[in-house]
Amino acid sequence: MGNARAFGAAVVTIEYEIEPIPGLPGNLPAGETIVWQGSPDWQTLARAVFHTRLVAVWFVFVASLAFVAGGTGLKGALVTLLAAGLGLGVLYFLARASSRSTIYTLTSRRVVMRFGVALPKCINLPLKAIGAADVRNLGNGRVDIVLRPTDRFPLGWLQMWPHVQPWKVASPQPMLRAVPESFVPILAEALRGADPVQTSTVELAPQAAGSHVELSSPAIGVAA
Repeated sequence: MGNARAFGAAVVTIEYEIEPIPGLPGNLPAGETIVWQGSPDWQTLARAVFHTRLVAVWFVFVASLAFVAGGTGLKGALVTLLAAGLGLGVLYFLARASSRSTIYTLTSRRVVMRFGVALPKCINLPLKAIGAADVRNLGNGRVDIVLRPTDRFPLGWLQMWPHVQPWKVASPQPMLRAVPESFVPILAEALRGADPVQTSTVELAPQAAGSHVELSSPAIGVAA
């Protein structure tokens, strides 16, 4: 276990080395069980987060300019494509490293996000502290899921990247990246069970990009 700090409903553990259970900085309390574990698909991560397709198109466009009047011709195009290969290789490496260093865990009480290539972090978010969830379909059976805590999230946008909703710099929202579409109903059921008294109908439909679910559960502390 490393340096654990509580921020409202969430607990952040930083700089830990021992994982008694993969993806978790400590053993689960009695009565709490793992419902699901998974990591982002690195190829989807490369496309959706590191924008490898867009980068490839840009390099092809730049290489084509070498054949325009006054351009550098075949030699210039080959140099550009070589640079493209190196650049894309770096992006694919980063995507794969990010995927390998990330484990998302859903237990019967919380969502745990372990990530960080150089500096491991572990975000511990109780299910009852999740007020809403948004699903974005990425294709190929993968989705992004934005978790919207009822309290302000403790970490900054850069500290969470890429496991955070894009462009929400002022109000970071944790995001499960490139997870299987089959995980959506599992999460929906866990959220329903977290607060059966206050939670009404919960639907998460990844078939419709950007679908939304609202929960009415208050934020609570982390279960012991």
